[in-house]
Amino acid sequence: MTLQQLKYAITVAENGTISDAAKKLFISQPSLTNAIKELENEMQITIFNRTNKGIVVSNVGDQFLAYARQVLEQANLLEEKFLNVKKQSPRFSVSTQHYSFAVNAFVDVIREFGGNQYDFTLRETQTFEIIEDVSRLKSEIGILYTSSKNQEVIMKLIRQNNLEFEELFKAKPHVFISSKHPLAKNETITLEELEEYPYLSFEQGDYNSFYFSEEILSTLDRDKNIKVRDRATLFNLAIGLNGYTVSTGVISKELNGENIIAKPLMVEEYMRVGVLVQKNIPLSRYGKAYMDALKKHVIEYIH
Repeated sequence: MTLQQLKYAITVAENGTISDAAKKLFISQPSLTNAIKELENEMQITIFNRTNKGIVVSNVGDQFLAYARQVLEQANLLEEKFLNVKKQSPRFSVSTQHYSFAVNAFVDVIREFGGNQYDFTLRETQTFEIIEDVSRLKSEIGILYTSSKNQEVIMKLIRQNNLEFEELFKAKPHVFISSKHPLAKNETITLEELEEYPYLSFEQGDYNSFYFSEEILSTLDRDKNIKVRDRATLFNLAIGLNGYTVSTGVISKELNGENIIAKPLMVEEYMRVGVLVQKNIPLSRYGKAYMDALKKHVIEYIH
């Protein structure tokens, strides 16, 4: 296995076809095909499944390519440090539940490392996919919460996938509502006061069990329920329908504007928000910078 073979495999995955990858790499299509086959034979895995519509990365191929990207990143760092050679564009990926501090920290990393070229990914996605993304090294870092209701199931999944959970902060549940909501002037809000308003939550796909819900207290019966996939839609519905959701209370006026506010919810619960990383795999320089930025923004919001 060589660094060149790893680069070939990653380029094929990024371009979706052998022919497009060969053009980008300035080699012939048969040479690239042979190089990929030799790599697969040596590693005794199938990285790409061949179909009538082209090639598709296999499940084990996803994992292999994630490790391959880290190997190339470390090789690039060595060449930058000792040969003063500037290599490929920086790559970094985060999978997270819908938290404004996660976005702000991501912006900080881009400002620090972006330069003229970079390939960064921020996935605001479903809870199960966050665990899956980090376990396959599709993302270097994941962000989610646990509570007394879901902790046993979530932590079991984390252990089964050879991941570690590091707590960032513990928060009391808050209600996110419009600044013009009828309850907006309340110092605190009770569940009884919310009964007449639409409950907004993030849809979790095939894993729609309450264990994977992004909103704490999701097991409660509510007459009006609306599920969405993205944060902008949720906040628009909160403003347009006087809807509400339940989260940490950590909110960014820069990202969410003045129209969304957080009010403490009067319940005996908590949310442990933390990061997921692979066990025994050191963070890249982007991962370390992202962790530092996360902690900085969390401290700012809490205070």
